[in-house]
Amino acid sequence: MGTININGKTYVTNGGSICITDNYVIIDGKVVSEKLSGIVKVVIEGDLASLKTDVSATVNGDVTGNVNCNGSCTCGKVEGSVKAGGSVTCGKVKGGVHAGGSVSIS
Repeated sequence: MGTININGKTYVTNGGSICITDNYVIIDGKVVSEKLSGIVKVVIEGDLASLKTDVSATVNGDVTGNVNCNGSCTCGKVEGSVKAGGSVTCGKVKGGVHAGGSVSIS
């Protein structure tokens, strides 16, 4: 089980998928929030199946699938691929990495 903090509000996931797009937050296939505005800060504690977001995100855990961020992303190891419009900082990546900024893999 993991927690997601978006602009100070906390949500819970069972390690499923998270999608933040078009000002909606979708966790495990359910819309849990809408009408995000201003600077959106996303921090996830725990492991995830996948992440897709229009904004930058930090995952303090691993991702078993793909990561797709229009901004920058920071995470543990990724079993899939990582695509980011900004920089990427993560652990080992099994798939490819495409970034609009710098890439740092440990």
